[in-house]
Amino acid sequence: MAERSRFLFEPSKGGMGISMEQSALVYILLTVVTVALGLWVDNREYVPDYIRGGRQFGRMPGYDRQQARNMIAISAIYCLLTAVSACRIAVGNDYWVYRDNFKLIAQGRYVSSEVGFNYIVKWMQQLFGYDNYLPVFALFSIVTVFFFVKALRDQGSCFAFSLYLLMTGGYYFNSLNSVRYYFALAVALYSMKYVLRGEYGKFILWILAGALFHKSVLLVIPVYLSARFLAAVRLKKWHYMAGGFFVATLIFGQNYYREIIFYFYPYYRDSMFDSGELSYANIMKCVGVLALCLVCYRQAWKDELANRFYFFLNLFGLVVYCCGSFIPEVSRVGYYMIISQIFLIPGLFRKREKGWFSRLCGVGVIGAFGIYFWMLLKGMYAVDVRLLPYLNWIFH
Repeated sequence: MAERSRFLFEPSKGGMGISMEQSALVYILLTVVTVALGLWVDNREYVPDYIRGGRQFGRMPGYDRQQARNMIAISAIYCLLTAVSACRIAVGNDYWVYRDNFKLIAQGRYVSSEVGFNYIVKWMQQLFGYDNYLPVFALFSIVTVFFFVKALRDQGSCFAFSLYLLMTGGYYFNSLNSVRYYFALAVALYSMKYVLRGEYGKFILWILAGALFHKSVLLVIPVYLSARFLAAVRLKKWHYMAGGFFVATLIFGQNYYREIIFYFYPYYRDSMFDSGELSYANIMKCVGVLALCLVCYRQAWKDELANRFYFFLNLFGLVVYCCGSFIPEVSRVGYYMIISQIFLIPGLFRKREKGWFSRLCGVGVIGAFGIYFWMLLKGMYAVDVRLLPYLNWIFH
């Protein structure tokens, strides 16, 4: 396996292989093409109904012309994203680790992954054969991308903008790594609409289903419900006092939090993930988005429940990144909160009056995420990331 892995990661020197520089174009072109297709999607009239749920009174049954065009474009986007993800091979630093775990699961031996994941892997290997790992990766790609795209369709009033933020923010490309976690993240993103509807039973059921694959997603139950509560009420002094007390516990009660974390994830203690480093890039993203919220306060989120909900999630994310560096893999914890930026930022611009300042802010956001994406691409060659070079089983 080591020889095979080394061959697959070695840049080609001509012939039919794809060099490291050329393979990065796969991700760039995928982003450009899918966002261009997203421009054909006009979702503004339908998102309120999708979020509200239930029977849409006053609308004719079936699809109108715009909905049909939306469905065609969204289906094309889904197929492109799924194809790149499902056809990958040896992409991600944990790709071969997952393959080894698949073999252990098939043998009935102990692995640290959750029961839902283990059951699906065992079933897939019974269906396709022992150590036939490509269909397993493909299945999780198909389902993960489905939840990402379905969330964009149901909650993204500016579909192309939200898709651009999803791609350049790295959420889709990082899902080629850490299969279980990004499946749970996609489910959490999809479940936000049930929180906004007030259908908390459905929300909890979806999160419990996601926890069968990565139990860290259980964190979003108190977090999302707290954000929904704060978004729906007029803040009083005791809310600020409770928030200040919680921040104080993060600062002075770190050892207690760590013991709780290591109870569920004992293998994280003193591991490479237990580094205590601050994620400055994510802190800057949160600060920038919250500053944009202040600029758009009256027009965009003061009386908009969804935007207020996303605002508080980003505020929680900033607190976690600033005060939770003691948490192993703190970025993953924060992603459950700040991934809502893909809905919040377009929502702020949609409500704001058009003008030179609004256009300047829009160009600034697009440029900032473009630079962030470029930095991600450069870092994808690192040994502990290995999302580049991109290889797939069709050509290799």
